[in-house]
Amino acid sequence: RLVFKPMSTVEKFETLSVTAYLALEERSETRHEYVDGVIYAMVGGSVRHNLIAASLLSTLRSHLRGSPCRAYMSDMKVQAGTRVYYPDVMVSCGKLHPTATYESAPVLIVEVLSESTEARDRLEKLVAYQSISSLTEYVLVSQDKIQVETYLRGEPGWSRTICSYGDRLHLESIGFECQIERIYEDVLDSLT
Repeated sequence: RLVFKPMSTVEKFETLSVTAYLALEERSETRHEYVDGVIYAMVGGSVRHNLIAASLLSTLRSHLRGSPCRAYMSDMKVQAGTRVYYPDVMVSCGKLHPTATYESAPVLIVEVLSESTEARDRLEKLVAYQSISSLTEYVLVSQDKIQVETYLRGEPGWSRTICSYGDRLHLESIGFECQIERIYEDVLDSLT
């Protein structure tokens, strides 16, 4: 037998403001991402994910040394409208705000794909990040094969480039170029 509840008994889903989320996140031991008023706990990454992100961060940090740009690791949040995420790697070239807990004007955002986050990184985050007016490039790095997808803002819109084994990775937003294998150097033996 089916039982229907009257509309008046439907549960209300209470949402948080961005300000309330940021205050809560500052005190939380667990990291959460914020999407349109709802918070989602983050899960840890694999060893391969961590090594690729660390390699990319250290390579970019060396490249940016002496410039007005800074590379951030996954503990720095980025705000994209009504959403707040923790990108794996992010670069900002604006004024440094030493006590800030999030960045709102990055030029480059990198996500290392994993099975549990790939669809979200390719769809939801792609759209959210592209709404950030300062963002020039969004990069998706595979952890299961040597492949990097770059979305570059240009005229008339965004273009997509894929590079793989033997190619050179170009990040136009920060004038960076390297052999793609360099960011996979710690995991090359584990990739097929």
